[in-house]
Amino acid sequence: MEVKTSRPVRDIVVYQPGKPVEELERELGLTDSIKVASNENPLGPSPKALEAAHKALEGTHRYPDGGGFYLKRALAKYHDLTPEHFTLGNGTNEVLENIAHAFFDPGDPVVCSEGAFIVYFIVSQLSECKIRKAPMRDYTHDLDAMAGLICGRTKAVFIANPNNPTGTAVGEAALRKFIERMPAQTLAILDEAYFQYAYQEDYPDTSKMIAEYPNLVTLRTFSKAYGLAGLRVGYGIAHPELAGAINKVREPFNVNSLALSGAEAALGDEEHVRRSVNVNAKGREYFVRELIRLGIPFVPTQGNFMMVEVGEGVETYDALLREGVIVRPVGGYGFPNHVRISIGIPEENHRVLEILSAVLESRHG
Repeated sequence: MEVKTSRPVRDIVVYQPGKPVEELERELGLTDSIKVASNENPLGPSPKALEAAHKALEGTHRYPDGGGFYLKRALAKYHDLTPEHFTLGNGTNEVLENIAHAFFDPGDPVVCSEGAFIVYFIVSQLSECKIRKAPMRDYTHDLDAMAGLICGRTKAVFIANPNNPTGTAVGEAALRKFIERMPAQTLAILDEAYFQYAYQEDYPDTSKMIAEYPNLVTLRTFSKAYGLAGLRVGYGIAHPELAGAINKVREPFNVNSLALSGAEAALGDEEHVRRSVNVNAKGREYFVRELIRLGIPFVPTQGNFMMVEVGEGVETYDALLREGVIVRPVGGYGFPNHVRISIGIPEENHRVLEILSAVLESRHG
């Protein structure tokens, strides 16, 4: 090839999605595989969301609502803000990309934590930013270490709370102290994709802190607790001036009609979210109890997944694949001895741990 890629693309770390169940079954001739790799809602979407998305099919010869008027209005009511506080994306990944387009210039320093969501690094690399990474402490964002990397030129700090893939979270007092130490011109980007699942007493809801901190951007998604991962809807919440800048670079019609209608309906089905969170809480308790009984180390989680120490992540991932169980190796995040396992329904949780225990026992014999 004579055509060369751009400099940022040459060094980029590619995001690796979870292996589809259909592909695994085709490769290995299996018929009863389970996927617990991508932190999806095992209950699926709200019936109200399905009904709304199905109805929206009738209008698919028309372009979607380019401004997301009705969904933004519903979000504004839900968060007690105005529609001008919101930006919509084809998943929060696109919102992150749009933030980079709107604010990042080549050479800008940005601060991340090691072991955080890989897309922060991808969008920063593509913008040719100088990425400064702080080591984690006990699998958690070390806010003091991150603060030490911030300078007057730092354009943004990324914090996943709870963090993917470790499942850990930082508390409100520590987070407020951190943001107040930051320069006013530095964006504090808080990714709360797993917000609904977090249960620690001091877990912060940063959507309620927007008025206090004009440099704060909160990210939420409909892919997890709302069960709409396949429709791809995420959103950002920020001061209207920040949200307006992000909306300037948003692609026209970036969220499709089915996604807009499904998300609006899902937002109104609070019972489905409560049920999803309750199923996850029971599953989390089961994982904790059984992993302790089996003597398998793990990281306590605030999300809908567990990061489990297995000795050799890729080897364990491959062994589980052969048994029809898809998990996620996380060596690319700096945890080569772990795998991440999504919490599913009881039958899935039981099967995963039964097979994982057998795989580890056969290895150590």
